[in-house]
Amino acid sequence: MDAIAEAGSLKKELDLLRPLSKEAEARIMQKFRLDWNYHSNHLEGNSLSYGETKALILFNITAQGKPLKDHLEITGHNDAVLWILEIVKDDRPLTETFIRELHKLILKEPYEVDAITAEGKPTKKRITVGDYKQQPNHVKTQTGEIFRFASPEETPAKMADLIEWYRKEAEKEGVNPILLAAEFHYRYIRIHPFDDGNGRTARILMNFILLKFGYPPVIIKTEDKANYFAALQQADAGIITPFVEYIAENLVTSLELMIKGANGESIEGPDDVDKEIALLEQRMKGIEQKTPIQKDKDVLEKIKTENIIPVINLLLKKNKSLNKFYLQTVNILQVDGGSKRPFYEKIAKINIRKKIIAEFKFNSLKPRDLNHIDFETILNISLGLNEYSISFVDTEQKIIKLYNQSLSEKEIQDFVNTEIRRHTAFIQQHLDQLDQNDKAD
Repeated sequence: MDAIAEAGSLKKELDLLRPLSKEAEARIMQKFRLDWNYHSNHLEGNSLSYGETKALILFNITAQGKPLKDHLEITGHNDAVLWILEIVKDDRPLTETFIRELHKLILKEPYEVDAITAEGKPTKKRITVGDYKQQPNHVKTQTGEIFRFASPEETPAKMADLIEWYRKEAEKEGVNPILLAAEFHYRYIRIHPFDDGNGRTARILMNFILLKFGYPPVIIKTEDKANYFAALQQADAGIITPFVEYIAENLVTSLELMIKGANGESIEGPDDVDKEIALLEQRMKGIEQKTPIQKDKDVLEKIKTENIIPVINLLLKKNKSLNKFYLQTVNILQVDGGSKRPFYEKIAKINIRKKIIAEFKFNSLKPRDLNHIDFETILNISLGLNEYSISFVDTEQKIIKLYNQSLSEKEIQDFVNTEIRRHTAFIQQHLDQLDQNDKAD
């Protein structure tokens, strides 16, 4: 295999340049760490750009409008990479406990994901951290077939076998670290021991093995995703050589980069200037968001258009589906302390200076015995000197933003949906009570 031989030759060249200066090693490893965090997460669907990933890792700047989960994935993966880079110096053995600790760092906390049952039906799956899977996991291949990994019952024994296999192979005289790391990656993926995060964990473990033997980490680029998965699928068919060769080819790239860095040459890629510009833009946004601006006519119009109207219109839309449960509904709007007036549709033409109160009144639940039951949602929007707030009067829900901070679509959805759930729970409670009274009679 040409790539394996080339990687071995480059490793000897790198060894002649060691030890690297602290400055050179720090510069090289930061480059690897940023690329590793971005690409490994992006391969799994993370939405943060390279610039946003770098801004988050180096400056703790979050990307506006991006899901919280995507930020947690990046920070968790970065914590895991930093941990690996530190403990590789201590010659810590690779064990099942080690892998579980790594998985906890990557995923941080439990969560739910959309999933497909073995019968092809949509479902929800609870993801735990650091524990082997409790439910079967599988993927759909390009041909539409279901590829099944080790069952939950098989997983503990197979993981024990994997660790034992690795220990014996690693201790062999003349072991080839590239073959060992690539095959470990594939054997681990075949087991898929956790409910989620297996790809990221496999790539970190592969790189841990390479680092232990003095190699740099392999970075699987997100734009090369198709080739990566194609090589894995060939291994599934019993042909592992293309996958090993694929890993070796990417390792050659990492070795070349590290040798350049050791020689004091530039290690930036051809598109890194664009990434730096994107990073500067992200940092600038972060600074702007922390700098208060005072309201004026243009600011108020922007806030009204981008934040206030979307919230009220979404409430109107969601409430329409609840109107059917009441004999009468009415929406009342009060602007800047003026008179209250009914409204039913969009409010784009109104002028706002200080405050809006929107009342959504639901009178008389339809069941005859519940005609005395009413419900009310009161939305309170206040416009201060430097910031604005949006809240529901009868709950603790409140969002406060500076005028240069817009609400994301997700923030608006979550804000409104929480109030709608409060309303539906209210209706459910009274219907349950009515059912209990009927049974008692």
